[in-house]
Amino acid sequence: MLISDILRLDKTGIPVKVEGWVRSKRDSKETVFLSINDGTCIEGIQVVFEKGKMNSAEDLLKQVHTGCAVTVTGNLTASPGGRQHIEVQGSSLVIEGTADPESYPLQKKRHSLEFLREIAHLRSRTNTIQAVMRVRNELSMAIHTFFQERGFYYIHTPVITGVDAEGAGAMFQVTTLDMSNPLRDEAGEIDYRGDFFGQKAYLSVTGQLEAEVYALAMKNVYTFGPTFRAENSNTSRHLAEFWMVEPEMAFCDINGNMDVAEAFLKYTFERVLSRCHEDMAFFDQFIQKGILSAMEQVVHKEFTRMSYTEAIHHLKKAGGTFSYDAEWGLDLQSEHEKYLTEQIVQGPVIVTDYPKDIKAFYMKQNADGETVRAMDVLVPRLGEIIGGSEREERIDVLGARMKELGLRQEDYWWYMDLRRYGSVRHSGFGLGFERLIQYVTGMQNIRDVIPFPRCVKTVGF
Repeated sequence: MLISDILRLDKTGIPVKVEGWVRSKRDSKETVFLSINDGTCIEGIQVVFEKGKMNSAEDLLKQVHTGCAVTVTGNLTASPGGRQHIEVQGSSLVIEGTADPESYPLQKKRHSLEFLREIAHLRSRTNTIQAVMRVRNELSMAIHTFFQERGFYYIHTPVITGVDAEGAGAMFQVTTLDMSNPLRDEAGEIDYRGDFFGQKAYLSVTGQLEAEVYALAMKNVYTFGPTFRAENSNTSRHLAEFWMVEPEMAFCDINGNMDVAEAFLKYTFERVLSRCHEDMAFFDQFIQKGILSAMEQVVHKEFTRMSYTEAIHHLKKAGGTFSYDAEWGLDLQSEHEKYLTEQIVQGPVIVTDYPKDIKAFYMKQNADGETVRAMDVLVPRLGEIIGGSEREERIDVLGARMKELGLRQEDYWWYMDLRRYGSVRHSGFGLGFERLIQYVTGMQNIRDVIPFPRCVKTVGF
């Protein structure tokens, strides 16, 4: 039986079996107290052994230390302590796995998150990381439920690709060539015709372009999977491998796109607040004060919509408040986004119609020739949490934009074909899953919200 289920029981005197890991052991002359946790809730459960009634199990208790895996049977009783209403009166004990008390690095004290990153294979046994992963699990299910209930199809897009969908160049190359002695062509360049795919191949930075293929056949689809960015940014906001949520919708303009993005955030936040209340209370108390009220504000307040030009106007009125200038044609910085949400609107904001020169090639151009139908969803405390756009469905405009940016149309021939055969207005957005978890939990470092962080100079444990 899961410890979380046992703690919800309102009956005593019934037999239970507890399986988990020992968080702490307290030994008195006549009694031994074990705090056991199985990762299904924060508190765990206390098991009490009376030494005179233990028989052979009394010797086993001497071998129990923090970190041991145990199975305990006993009867559920009322707890005289104030921390929990029930405890287990232990009658038998099995040590499933021992832990050397001299070398086990997790003890009954608060460890820094920096220290826990050094032992990523064991940090999953701490309250903070377990709470993060329970919320991550709930958010994952909420994402699928949101889209499935609205008739979207879940599409698995490829991890290996031959094109740079974002045009930023920060991609990991995939090759089977011996790079210490690769095949070379007549000009002395590496000859990728002898590589596994017969050309350059990379880990994908997004599943968007492939999702568009299926949106233009099945109307509403979404992807939810790993993506990769080779940005040499060793910060608390960057990962080399992370998960992305990317819906694509046919017969949908930017206004419909904004409607879905707003509904999506409200749904996922509300689900976490209702189903992870113990974990969210933990984050509100120990990680980020006020996080519960901030999330409730997103759920209950209508998102304000303004153009990029309007946003720049508000920011310029603020004068010398910022470290970076807010000038038309420059991308908004995090400090600008926070100012718009926290000072101007005091709630979530969707900024639209950005200058085309700071956005990707596939975004639909407006009639002014200077802006595109892009939209960024900004929330207080974080800034941008979702980025999306109406996609350019006109083949001539798309081709001209690609030429302007120096992109080879032959590399995107299939993407262009979508505009030749049955093209239609369509839109979509992307959300970095780990950024979402950071916002919901208040965790400051993105490496603490993914089970196994991959970042600059870090692969494996």
